[in-house]
Amino acid sequence: MQRYEDRQWRDAMRIRVDYNNMLRPYVGEMGLDAAELTARVGQYAAAAAAMEAKRDSGMKWRNLPYNQGQVVQKLLEAAGYVRENFDTFVVLGIGGSALGPIAVQQALSHLRYNDLPKERRAGPKLYVEDNVDPERMASFFDVIDVKRTCFNVITKSGSTSETMAQLLLFTEALRREVGEDWSRHVIATTDESKGNLIKIAKENGLRTFYVPDGVGGRFSELCPVGLLAAAVCGIDIKELLAGAAYMDELCTEQDIHKNPAYMLAALEVLAMEKGCNIGVLMPYADSLRYMADWYAQLWAESLGKNKDLQGNPVHTGQTPVKALGVTDQHSQVQLYTEGPFDKVVTFLCVEKYREEVAIPHVFDGIPDVSFLSGHTFNELISSEQRATEYAVTKSGHMNKSIRLPEVNPFTIGQLLYLFEVQTAFAGELLNINAFDQPGVEEGKNATYALLGKPGYEAKKRELDAAPAKEARYII
Repeated sequence: MQRYEDRQWRDAMRIRVDYNNMLRPYVGEMGLDAAELTARVGQYAAAAAAMEAKRDSGMKWRNLPYNQGQVVQKLLEAAGYVRENFDTFVVLGIGGSALGPIAVQQALSHLRYNDLPKERRAGPKLYVEDNVDPERMASFFDVIDVKRTCFNVITKSGSTSETMAQLLLFTEALRREVGEDWSRHVIATTDESKGNLIKIAKENGLRTFYVPDGVGGRFSELCPVGLLAAAVCGIDIKELLAGAAYMDELCTEQDIHKNPAYMLAALEVLAMEKGCNIGVLMPYADSLRYMADWYAQLWAESLGKNKDLQGNPVHTGQTPVKALGVTDQHSQVQLYTEGPFDKVVTFLCVEKYREEVAIPHVFDGIPDVSFLSGHTFNELISSEQRATEYAVTKSGHMNKSIRLPEVNPFTIGQLLYLFEVQTAFAGELLNINAFDQPGVEEGKNATYALLGKPGYEAKKRELDAAPAKEARYII
């Protein structure tokens, strides 16, 4: 029996949400009144009903913890193939195709994974190439051996300019280095029937995985988009999905006081109404640092909308900011304690770290240093998190904490799913479509026009007609 099949173990690994410091008894007049939550019970019930109604249509990502049995087996087989044949595994993708794999790899693999000798790694080196800076692209050839590299190109549409440009670059390099054998070095993850990448995959016999219908990029980490890279690096993807399923069980509760995702969303929306248009996610663990990057896309792209579901202008959303404890105590916390009351800080905490490191006795003759000796770095980081939480609370700024018993595939699966449901529920409360991104599409279309893509001539004329910049405003 796997540990995640033991109910007692699963319950011991349950993520907890503490929102005491969002309320007035703790932060004073700038906090929320608990009665405000009670007063909106009807709105929350309606949003919860909408969540259930859309589960099998507009929110198909909610079924990923349950409907991928055969896919997982194929992913594990592909991961074994990659480990046996390649020294390097490269993800070509951007947005949700990159941020999720980066976050999970950082969370669940050795923190210096790529720096380890081969015999100490659970798989090949992993790189996620999520930008097209030409210097970055050129320098990449200096750190990989193309002949020993497998590329996973990920784009559901098959038309993502950045990703397809990378595919062109590395396909040419592969053809030059390995000839007709190049296709065994490429794995495609895309739509099953639509788009350019699936055409390329079929024409060239690429090993292919599919992004399920109804699963958008920022909600795709728990499908082949994210699971393949995790499996290649030896992460237990079955446990990851089991954690998501466990959180889904918690998130079927209709009462927001019993549903952690619904409560998180309700608190953020109330805070937004009070002028908190910035949400800070501050993990106190290096393993979780890139969860803040992944969350930033999820929250910003889902909720930043200029129209509600009826087409009325709303220009809603909350700006996500990433911070890292304790690093950013020395760069951002001054603002959070003494700056404007326009932020909610969410601390992401770990109760038990995977390592314990003692602080030794060395300079015992210096009291201002020796007080640290005899403690552990575990105590130090936990104390700093508690102290920062206290300082932010004392200054009257709203904050809350999400506590992981430890960092493992089960708790990370929970965390990913928790944030996804939180985001979807916030979309319901804000009366917006949390699953489109028209603002992103405008930028994509303008790029296509500038590069001469057929069918975008009108957009090119629109760009050419834009007012010319005046030299007097350029210093």
